[in-house]
Amino acid sequence: MTLSPDLAQRLQRILESPSYRLAQADIELLGEKDLRPLRLQLELLKPERVLAEQGVGSTIVVFGSARVTDSETARARLAALQEAATTSATPPTLQELTFARHRVEQARYYEQARRFAQLVSCRFQQEERCDFVVVTGGGPGIMEAANRGAFEVGARSIGFNIDLPHEQVPNPYISPELAFRCHYFALRKMHFLLHARGMVAFPGGYGTLDELFEVLTLIQTRKMEPIPVVLVGREFWNRIIDFSYLVDEGYIAQADLDLFTCVDEAEEIMAALERFYAKQAPDTAVP
Repeated sequence: MTLSPDLAQRLQRILESPSYRLAQADIELLGEKDLRPLRLQLELLKPERVLAEQGVGSTIVVFGSARVTDSETARARLAALQEAATTSATPPTLQELTFARHRVEQARYYEQARRFAQLVSCRFQQEERCDFVVVTGGGPGIMEAANRGAFEVGARSIGFNIDLPHEQVPNPYISPELAFRCHYFALRKMHFLLHARGMVAFPGGYGTLDELFEVLTLIQTRKMEPIPVVLVGREFWNRIIDFSYLVDEGYIAQADLDLFTCVDEAEEIMAALERFYAKQAPDTAVP
């Protein structure tokens, strides 16, 4: 049947109408406020399905500052600022120079995260085994270092990137098939811990502290099975948080200090994991 121009135009409007879209293809519908529970469910299910398909058995979570860089980058940045301080018409501020010097010192954390990822990946991703897979927030800094370490030894690693007002691009060392993009911080935190056999926290800011204390709280309140929690950088952690003072004031118990271990080197992280699982039942111990 040949339609008149008016009816043909009307049919086109019907086909293009938002109400005519298939529900699962209607992005505007999925973005509605009252469909948030569905979005939460999808964000929970998608990574879980992929991890199962990829045969990931367990993970090791690495947290830390997004602002730390590798030694080469940090030194190059400081050198450029020092040169600009004497040659540029708009020299760097004293604060910029101070932070650049800090970054050179902090680069050791990047290198230790990188080294740890190499060690743990080499040990637990052999002969088609996929355990203690490094998982990070997928961004720069310590996250990049851990993903990079796994990449450099030919192992896989996971990244849970997050949508932020200032766009955070995933680092290039994540395994492409294990790179995820999250909208909800709560779901992202859940994914970090669903398969975690340990947590390693390097120095960082609010995000790192938030993730650390959430894990400690979940273990303390027995909302999750205990896992080894390793804090890297004794000097940093002893200064930033006076855990002994919390005990002295009665805010936490003396036994709560046993929920974590402080170390400085990548090899010490591995030793802390081994000590923890050596105390477990034979079927849960680290082989």
